Amino acid sequence: MLSRYKTWKHLGIFALLGLLLCWAVSCSTGNTGTRQARTDRQEVEFWTMQLQPQFTDYFNKLIAAFEASNPTVAVRWVDIPWSAMESKILTAVSAKTAPDVVNLNPDFASQLASRNAWLDLNTQVSDRERQLYLPNIWKASTFGGKSFGIPWYLATDITIYNKDLFKQAGIAKPPVTYEELALLARQVKQKTGKYAFFVTFVPGDSAEVLESLVQMGVTLVDAKGKAAFNSPEGKAAFQYWVDLYKNGLLPKEVLTQGHRRAIELYQAGETALLKSGAQFLSTIAKNAPALAQVSATSPQITGKTGKKSVAVMNLVIKRDSDRADAALKFALFVTNDENQLAFAKTANTLPSTVKALQDSYFKKLSPDATPVDRARVVSATQMKEAQVLIPAMKDVNVLQRVIYDNLQAAMLDEKSVDRAVADAATEWDRRGG
Repeated sequence: MLSRYKTWKHLGIFALLGLLLCWAVSCSTGNTGTRQARTDRQEVEFWTMQLQPQFTDYFNKLIAAFEASNPTVAVRWVDIPWSAMESKILTAVSAKTAPDVVNLNPDFASQLASRNAWLDLNTQVSDRERQLYLPNIWKASTFGGKSFGIPWYLATDITIYNKDLFKQAGIAKPPVTYEELALLARQVKQKTGKYAFFVTFVPGDSAEVLESLVQMGVTLVDAKGKAAFNSPEGKAAFQYWVDLYKNGLLPKEVLTQGHRRAIELYQAGETALLKSGAQFLSTIAKNAPALAQVSATSPQITGKTGKKSVAVMNLVIKRDSDRADAALKFALFVTNDENQLAFAKTANTLPSTVKALQDSYFKKLSPDATPVDRARVVSATQMKEAQVLIPAMKDVNVLQRVIYDNLQAAMLDEKSVDRAVADAATEWDRRGG
């Protein structure tokens, strides 16, 4: 399900939070759909990531509707555990046995796009069809100038905050920018002795800090894949996080513990705010009902660019499929306005088509709206500015590691900020660029 490299996988964050589905990939050939393909029809094999059993009924009905309109095609649905998808799809692509249509995220799918594994959609999807999808979201599934994926469901983080802690600290409203967040962090610490928030600098964990650099105006890599963050904006962004840490406004364990710790601290009432998905409010209500009563939501904090992060799940089509036409037709059916809206309501996600996102479900609230309902509307309003902040690229995990390692060195006074930025750029260009 959903996953921002290790974050959708970390989803731990999405799965763990009960957020939505999962931000990584999943596939275990043992979990096949109950529908059996008829031998007299062309069979399209369709893999999803950890959507059974919660959405089995939805997909059985969806497939039945497609087959009714396309009587010469049969869809065989295979669902895979998110923890297994990466290895299974890599094996299948190498063995040339990949499914015709597969549910991945742009980050991992782009790794295989670099091997020319997916159908180039530039000439297969018309401009009219492409315009049905949110432009920024369509761009997320491009590599080397080619479109390799059709957008499907989305999730975007919001700010969840503790109204009681805000009141104790004398804070009237949640922060909108990182500049405001730094001021709030100092005020919360001075007035309450607690931390405003927790963010991890552990390589391979959440990409929140890496995304924050982009929101602050940093270009991570240039058109040739070389480091572009050794810039005034890059140094300012490094300095921002270094100052917060050195001034005692971040917990020491941000250097050693992952995003799970952010969740634990917020649920324990030890931090004032948390960046997470709207669905996490249901988890708070279950695990910490008293805290749920004083939790509210606001838009995601951003930098001077105004950009908001979003996690995307897409559908890719095997390049050498001998059923490519039927596979593409099915993928467009799954992701059309009507079916995206239906799935979003079923799974508490956001749709990636313009029309579906304009539905009143994402705009209006009833008098008895729940906190999750309110958070859904907050999430949907962010989609105009939302985009995948980390561009699809080879070795993005290396980029995250070299930046986080050097940020930590600056935070611990082992390097100056200028040296940390320069060393990170040199290491990326030598090993990952």
